[in-house]
Amino acid sequence: MVRFGYTLMTEQSGPRELVRYAQAAEEAGFDFEVSSDHYSPWLTTQGHSPYAWSVLGAVAQATSRVELMTYVTCPTMRYHPAVVAQKSATMQLLSEGRFVLGLGSGESLNEHVVGEGWPGVDTRQSMLEEAVEIIRELHSGELVTFDGEYFRVDSARVWDAPDDGVPIGIAVSGGDSIERFAPLADHMIAVTPEKDLVAGWDVAHPGPSRKIGQVPISWDPDLETAVERAHDQFRWFGGGWQVNADLPTPAGFAAASQFVRTDDVAEAIACGPDLDELAESVQPFMDAGFTDIAIVQIGDEQQERFVTEVAEPLLERLRALA
Repeated sequence: MVRFGYTLMTEQSGPRELVRYAQAAEEAGFDFEVSSDHYSPWLTTQGHSPYAWSVLGAVAQATSRVELMTYVTCPTMRYHPAVVAQKSATMQLLSEGRFVLGLGSGESLNEHVVGEGWPGVDTRQSMLEEAVEIIRELHSGELVTFDGEYFRVDSARVWDAPDDGVPIGIAVSGGDSIERFAPLADHMIAVTPEKDLVAGWDVAHPGPSRKIGQVPISWDPDLETAVERAHDQFRWFGGGWQVNADLPTPAGFAAASQFVRTDDVAEAIACGPDLDELAESVQPFMDAGFTDIAIVQIGDEQQERFVTEVAEPLLERLRALA
């Protein structure tokens, strides 16, 4: 059975609003909730970027049923992997076993802020491999000393460690990253609905796993308003991951997306009041074999109305398709 989630977009809403939306999303019937983990929004018009881990801690106390997840955290630059191990263990305890640690190799937008530069993609992937090894070891609750190529850990222990550790999902984009990370992860994360990704993961992964995707939509009673909002706040997607991962600032994203037309966004993202059309935009992920799909409602303006009025009938349509 396909599970459907709600996305806490830290780039477009403040921290108190995000907690309120999380409560409403649970009440509406979403199965899980994912949170972005950014230092900066992609575009200045989005206008927010609270600390995701504080928000998730509050959400863990404001909800009781939904699973929670980072989508995704980079454990190599802005955060040392030993710190990620500690805070993810704490989240698992606070949520009483409802947390999944979603990891990825990061974006310059968020990671360059600590002044350590931005390494090439091969280095970033190798750093992520080493980070996952450290996090796994620390989640055991044992004393860990580690001397790797990229990270050192000196006599560290996570004192409040869950008995069963923390499930880890890792973001992949193709065969090379699947080969690297399928043996290290519990679950697959991907943002494109490609059957080959799922098939390749299932071959490379040693056991049962979930495949977790994400789909943006722009619901609004007025189609034109929905399209304009999607263009204003989500046109950054047009550059693709290889470009987006290396852009350092919202100004860079604005420049890179200046020629993305409103029509381009309307073709790529389902917009407007038609719930059947919005639900059908998720179908490619279901067809590709994804087991978990998180919905992004673009923009803060209609977010409260979306989670309190629209989410429940939309979920009915999504589950009917699934």
